[in-house]
Formats: sequence, structure tokens, C-alpha cells
Amino acid sequence: MSEALLLSGGMDSVCIAFWRRPKYAITIDYGQKPAAGELRAAAAVAEALGLEHFVLRADLSALGSGDLAGSAALPVAEVPEWWPFRNQMLITLAAMKAVALEAGSLLIGALATDGRHIDGRPEFVERMGELLAMQEGGLRLKAPAIAMTAAELVRASGIPDEVLAWAHSCHVSEYACGGCRGCLKHYETMLELGRTPY
Repeated sequence: MSEALLLSGGMDSVCIAFWRRPKYAITIDYGQKPAAGELRAAAAVAEALGLEHFVLRADLSALGSGDLAGSAALPVAEVPEWWPFRNQMLITLAAMKAVALEAGSLLIGALATDGRHIDGRPEFVERMGELLAMQEGGLRLKAPAIAMTAAELVRASGIPDEVLAWAHSCHVSEYACGGCRGCLKHYETMLELGRTPY
């Protein structure tokens, strides 16, 4: 059966798009500050790879917190970009579209280094996968890079610079700010790979 990818436009999901070549790409504008940049990046990558691209819009900005929402992080947040139950929400919205498209599985870009967030850990992915699989449609959730770092994923995907250059990793703006954790991760990954950061 066909695969759908939750394509945020960030480095990790862009690499998975190139690596796995799913039939469908789903990007979600949920009211996050960098939405315009993410949508632009995702659309460019989907077009370059010939993926059927769908954009979902659900303004949840009133429920956000931290860098992605442009507000102070909640006291329970361990990192400044934490948005309450963000991955759970994104997976659910993308799954709703994936089932309608009759996809057999939904891919997400979780990495080994995402474990600082509970919703980036293998046990979270496993439980969300069980929840989706038990419901109508039997959708399977897959995190093909869950055991990799960002640099390992870039290498494994074989993505060329001209495609990776579209990735948008900033947490606070539609253009790279250069100082948030997303921009720093992108920069550090490029340096680790011996590539020119962009």
C-alpha cells in the first residue's frame, strides 16, 4: 500500500521524502510562527520529487506555547520550542488525511536525538502507532530514522545539496533566524557532514 509522509519542510522530513519517496506528502499549518517558510520548503521539495502534496490548515495558535507560538514556554517545558502535545496533534491530523487517501502507512521524521521530547521517543511512536492501527483504516505509523542522528539520516538518504537546501528548520520565523535551536541543529549538522551550512 502507498505511504504518506508528514512533511514539515524541515531537514529530517525532507531527507525522508527523498529517501522513501512516498506517494503523498502532508504539510500542516497549525498556526506556528515559521509556517510560511515550512510550507514554501515542503512545496518545493514535493514538486522536485513529484509527490502529491496536501496542505492542511487548523489554526491552533491559541493553544501553543514557546518559540513556535511566539510566546513564553510553559513551566513544564524542558526546551523553549515545546508546544503542548504537538507531535500527537500533528500525527492525528496527518493520519486523518492519510486514511482519506487510503494510504497504508504514515511516515514521520523522528530521530534518535529527539528523545529530549517525550513525543520524539520510540515508545511514544510505538504507542501512537498502536492507537492508529486499532482504528478504522488500520493505518501504520513509521519512523524510519528513529535510530539515527540528523547527520546519519542525511547520509543514509543520499539527498543531494540542491534538494536539502530547501529545508526550513527555524522555529521562530519564515526565514532562518540563525539563533534558535532549529537553526543551530541545521548548522551543526551541516558542519558535521562537512557541507557548507545554508
